[in-house]
Amino acid sequence: MTEKSFEDLPGGDQHLREDRISGGDIYGGIFLQMKRDTVSLPDGQEAIREYLTHPGAVAIVAVLNDGRVLLERQYRYPIAKTCIEIPAGKLDPNEAPLFCAKRELEEETGYSAKKWSFIRRIHPVISYSTEFIDIYLAEGLVPGASKLDEEEFLDVFAAPLERLIEWVESGEITDVKTTISVYWLDRYRRGLVSPSPIE
Repeated sequence: MTEKSFEDLPGGDQHLREDRISGGDIYGGIFLQMKRDTVSLPDGQEAIREYLTHPGAVAIVAVLNDGRVLLERQYRYPIAKTCIEIPAGKLDPNEAPLFCAKRELEEETGYSAKKWSFIRRIHPVISYSTEFIDIYLAEGLVPGASKLDEEEFLDVFAAPLERLIEWVESGEITDVKTTISVYWLDRYRRGLVSPSPIE
């Protein structure tokens, strides 16, 4: 059997959509809310969907003047592992993503940036969360003093892109936003993609 190509698929998405019938909150945390909805399936049957609502987040590909990428190493409790990641953080209520990116970069690393560009929005856990992450490119970095939150502990360091690719390929880096950003930066440096300049 030969699989269809994308062009052979039906137009639109109505034959795939699920419509909410009813639902409510299961649990409300500090910033995550667990919900359970009853939905109508495309064939008219009903099903239960449980998911987390998340305020959204940002991540920053911060590139030093020598070309190295600014990174963080911090302990992630849910997976009981210290992870290498690019700087990131969640949006405060009614906070614009770019403002959040600038705030998080300075708070976590002490750096500010003279040039900002938008890379793309990703949805890291589409099966059970509304979370999105807007990824930005920060260039022209200026060092300063970090201002970590009381409950925040992390190491800040820099590494060349080639090292990051090695860490992704070996499984040392497993964080999805960092993995996507590493491959994007590699394509950017080879002239295959471009960010959208902001300022």
